[in-house]
Amino acid sequence: MVDYKRVLAQNVKAARKELGVSQEALALETEIDRTYISGIERALRNPSLTLIVKLAECLKSTPGALLTPPRDRS
Repeated sequence: MVDYKRVLAQNVKAARKELGVSQEALALETEIDRTYISGIERALRNPSLTLIVKLAECLKSTPGALLTPPRDRS
């Protein structure tokens, strides 16, 4: 079974870093607390679909992309 909280965590962090955006800047743009962003990136939080859509928009991505497991690199 896929751990979608972990997939989301990895994809949000990767997209944020690719854009060169800090957790604080992303928090300001999404209007949520920085500690909540940190919790998402550590797979401790289970954000709503509405928040996933908002994160995707701010990260120039899509909700589907944020929830897609990375391909096996073996």
